[in-house]
Amino acid sequence: MIRNVIVIGSGPAGLTAALYLSRANLSPLVLAGAQPGGQLMITTEVDNFPGFPEGIQGPDLMQKMIEQTKKFGSEIINSDVSKVDLTRNNPNKTLKFWVGEDVYESKSVVIATGASAIWLGLESEQRLRGYGVSACATCDGFFFKGKDIAVVGGGDTAMEESLFLTHFANSVKVIHRRDSLRASKVMQDKAFSNPKISFIWDSVVEEVLGEKSVTGLKIKNIKTNQESNLDVSGLFLAIGHKPNTAVFADSGLVFDSKGYLVGEHETWTKIDGVFIAGDVSDHVYRQAITAAGAGCKAALDVERWLNM
Repeated sequence: MIRNVIVIGSGPAGLTAALYLSRANLSPLVLAGAQPGGQLMITTEVDNFPGFPEGIQGPDLMQKMIEQTKKFGSEIINSDVSKVDLTRNNPNKTLKFWVGEDVYESKSVVIATGASAIWLGLESEQRLRGYGVSACATCDGFFFKGKDIAVVGGGDTAMEESLFLTHFANSVKVIHRRDSLRASKVMQDKAFSNPKISFIWDSVVEEVLGEKSVTGLKIKNIKTNQESNLDVSGLFLAIGHKPNTAVFADSGLVFDSKGYLVGEHETWTKIDGVFIAGDVSDHVYRQAITAAGAGCKAALDVERWLNM
């Protein structure tokens, strides 16, 4: 069976694309991944997605999107894509996708596999994700009004997150494993001149303290090996994101220096019939609403391409 379109990914970008495609009677197949729902599945309260004035839990929002997409005829398979062939070097001139031993063929595809935050790898960090530990200041900063919080990182993103968090927090402690920042001069100057931001140099987080929510951090100075506790109510990780693009490494698609997919125009790529949407190509905004908007664009572009 040759599909009109396959959507790879099931975050806001993929599910919005599938919704629009199913509404256009294109019967999309969504290869959702073994852990469907994207990063919102590990997010608690979402207050900035339009239409939910009382807020909504991240997993609940994604479940509603899944139900809405299915309502209009999308087929969803909760498995990871293990291999792709975008060459059309087959008798049907189709794009091919492997899920285990199963092979799916389509005329077009929307790649919306997203990106994953880079974490410290601590058991305590994972346990308290969504309970004071976050990788998105614009998503969760509002919940830390008047609190003392910490940010891990030393690049432009860490400085941007720290500066944003000063609008809510009482104080922001930046923890960096080096004795100088990697951020651009302008971002350093802004951070250094902000009275709410202070720095803990040459240090790493050894443990996130707290049972049901963050109450502090255990920090280690990597030069002296001295350990100390820092009283904070929140920890924000700003050490980067990794796009989920490994399966496309030899596909012929274009990547930037950080591994994100690069389009030719909006959602169009250099490969005919291959479209991209969401955080897999966006390392600037990384919001659920911008991903959903990109998914809408990709679906409309697919529809136009199929009618060309």
